[in-house]
Amino acid sequence: MHKPIAVRPFAVTSVTASLLLLSLVGSAYAQTEEQRSTLAEQKEVAVTIYNENLALVKDQRKLQLKRGATALAFRDVSAKMRPETALLRSLTAPGSLSVVEQNFNFDLLTPQKLLEKYVGRNVNIVRTNPATGVETTESAQVLSANSGIVLKIGDRIETGLPGGRIIYPDVPVNLRDRPTLVMALDNNGAEQQNIELSYLTGGLSWKADYVVELNPTDDKLDISGWVTLGNTSGTTYRNAKLQLVAGDVNQVKQRIEVTGSAIKRMDAPTPMMAKQAMVEESLFEYHLYTLDRPTTIAENQTKQVALLTASGVPARKELLLAGNDYYYQSSYGDLGQKMKIGVFVEFDNKEASQLGMPLPKGIVRVYKKDASGNAQFIGEDSVDHTPKNEKVRLKLGEAFDVTADKKQTDFKKLSGTGKYNYVFESAYELVLKNAKKEAVVVTVQEPMPGDWQVLSSSHPYVKAASNAAVWKISVPAEGSTKLVYRSVVRY
Repeated sequence: MHKPIAVRPFAVTSVTASLLLLSLVGSAYAQTEEQRSTLAEQKEVAVTIYNENLALVKDQRKLQLKRGATALAFRDVSAKMRPETALLRSLTAPGSLSVVEQNFNFDLLTPQKLLEKYVGRNVNIVRTNPATGVETTESAQVLSANSGIVLKIGDRIETGLPGGRIIYPDVPVNLRDRPTLVMALDNNGAEQQNIELSYLTGGLSWKADYVVELNPTDDKLDISGWVTLGNTSGTTYRNAKLQLVAGDVNQVKQRIEVTGSAIKRMDAPTPMMAKQAMVEESLFEYHLYTLDRPTTIAENQTKQVALLTASGVPARKELLLAGNDYYYQSSYGDLGQKMKIGVFVEFDNKEASQLGMPLPKGIVRVYKKDASGNAQFIGEDSVDHTPKNEKVRLKLGEAFDVTADKKQTDFKKLSGTGKYNYVFESAYELVLKNAKKEAVVVTVQEPMPGDWQVLSSSHPYVKAASNAAVWKISVPAEGSTKLVYRSVVRY
């Protein structure tokens, strides 16, 4: 015989108790009058900006907080805040302030947004008689706010508001004039506290730009580095302590774009050396640059800050003709007429060259003065992060007065019937032409495939790498030089 099952009228589990407690706490905070914090209470703000549209903001403010349950509206935060990274702490009374719940409101007050929030609700429509100037008011229900407005007025449906305006009874609580983080706090400390809100945000970016001026003989240069800041985060950072991180910081890519967030929490120049306008230091496997003075990063602003300057940096110009490896495997004959010669400038980022500061990646724009002393733009190139003691190499364009004609003068297959035992022998003639009034040196770089050997050459060469033969060819002023060589390659 089965025993009867006793049913308790209230079986309260630990999960149920927690949910009940959270509900009661939320109800208590909902009844608390909201306290606002604005930039007027801000004591200090620090901004650290990374390369990939990411920044760390630390916003310190001095507040008068009620003891116990408090609803704090922290205004003028970034509209592109990642709310899951927000952390509020008390600086004057650590541990006394805890965040129970927070909501990020970035749906800003505009006429369109206000109209959208009133879909399904009633508003007043005021129209003015153009002949008499008399105003009439009617109650209307907003049916739609997509690509216009649809209203139900009495027993009719109207679209548009010719000669009229809308009067709203109030502004919805989730529609703010400034991006706001609303937090339900439990304050067990003093009423007056210095607090800090830190968070990660998008909308702040930086990049490095460099301006280089070559001297008349192309063997020295002056360089100025600038940091260009962009702020589209939706707020201004006044007198901010600015730091920049150069390096590729890994971020987890979000597969779903978050359009809103509500988070519940139950716990709390000299001539000899580069003059650096920003102080540089190592940070983990990156480099940190700190501006030595506060600066204001205004909303929707592009700002430039000096990074470094150096003068008299030794430089090297190179004219380079780079070949291809495909014509060592077959018969091609003519390989090109008036072939372009690349123009490169390089310098060493080291103290002996008047530099020696880790250079953030960016664009280098190069200028040179003409005969009248006016600086003219002669090319630009992008550079990656460049550590100290590394070489910076820039391609500025193609030479106008130096060209090349190239042809294959002989080709024969010596052996090979299988997949990996081919042997080819070929010969080449390269004529370098110089229309300038001074002699030049052209670097000829040939990528040799497989197991290769230069059998004969009219000029000396070096084996620069396992797959590269390099010649340095002098070409007289308004003259030409012919390079002839023969090679064999094995596969």
